[in-house]
Amino acid sequence: MLPELLESMRVIALPTKTDFRGVTSREIALFKGATGWAEFSPFLEYSPAECVPWLQSMIAAATQAPPKMYQEKIKVNGTIPELNNAAEIEEIVKLFPGVSTFKVKVGADLVADIARLKVIRRLAPEAKLRIDVNGTWSVATAVENLTAIYDQVGSLEYVEQPCATIDELYKLKEMIKFPLLIAGDEIIRKAYDPFAVNLQGAVDILVLKVAPLGGIERAHQIAEHFQLPIVISSALESAVGISYGLKLAASFQDLTFDCGLGTGSLLSKDVANLPIIDGAITVVDVEPQFEDFEVSPERQQWWKNRLLQTIEKSR
Repeated sequence: MLPELLESMRVIALPTKTDFRGVTSREIALFKGATGWAEFSPFLEYSPAECVPWLQSMIAAATQAPPKMYQEKIKVNGTIPELNNAAEIEEIVKLFPGVSTFKVKVGADLVADIARLKVIRRLAPEAKLRIDVNGTWSVATAVENLTAIYDQVGSLEYVEQPCATIDELYKLKEMIKFPLLIAGDEIIRKAYDPFAVNLQGAVDILVLKVAPLGGIERAHQIAEHFQLPIVISSALESAVGISYGLKLAASFQDLTFDCGLGTGSLLSKDVANLPIIDGAITVVDVEPQFEDFEVSPERQQWWKNRLLQTIEKSR
């Protein structure tokens, strides 16, 4: 199975419309299997061990039929990078027509974070706001910053991963003085054994990203284990990876929260079109068009070596 998948590998680079956590070009490896195209796209700095779930997800997408799906369209949120220019923020907001929720990257500078949130509140006054800190705040900083955001911007739908560790999240929940829902992402996604993590009293919502968690089946196992409300999100994949994430979302009967699967709008070019219409994306298979996206032979070899190292680590 793996030799055939390796033979089909096509490595591409997709430019982004803005700097997204330091990424301005997203390198991605695509593979053709019995059930269609699949994606392997761990970020370049990830170690082979961190890449193993991404490999498992790619193999599952390429070789296994998707589960029963209950949704034809998935409501998505808009994703706003850490931009500080109001005109740039407005242009990004326009990329997400009809969405009723915006997820805003924050964490580096409180004044800039509040200004960014106020711009979005002005542009979309009826939309719900959620913020993503990527685990960069201490408990004290989280209390101070979240209180300032609550006072100056208003309530948030939830805050995603405000602190890095489970103990910090427990303490934050104890110390915060206003209603606050905490979503856990890295606390599960980067755990050696996510099933061994005790989220009770620290996390209210579970963020599921199909590739970093090892595929649809394992994501379902994690959701069933924790019995928390879920939000399906992405990792800045191409349309191939997003399509697989949409299938994960569609395989749940009850989706309480809009999904973070609209990040394809942040790419300048993509291998297929998954348009956001009235705030939702239709669940479809995609056939990638490679055009001028393919990388140099040297980068192709780099990805082949990376894949082989990940396969070795997975054994």
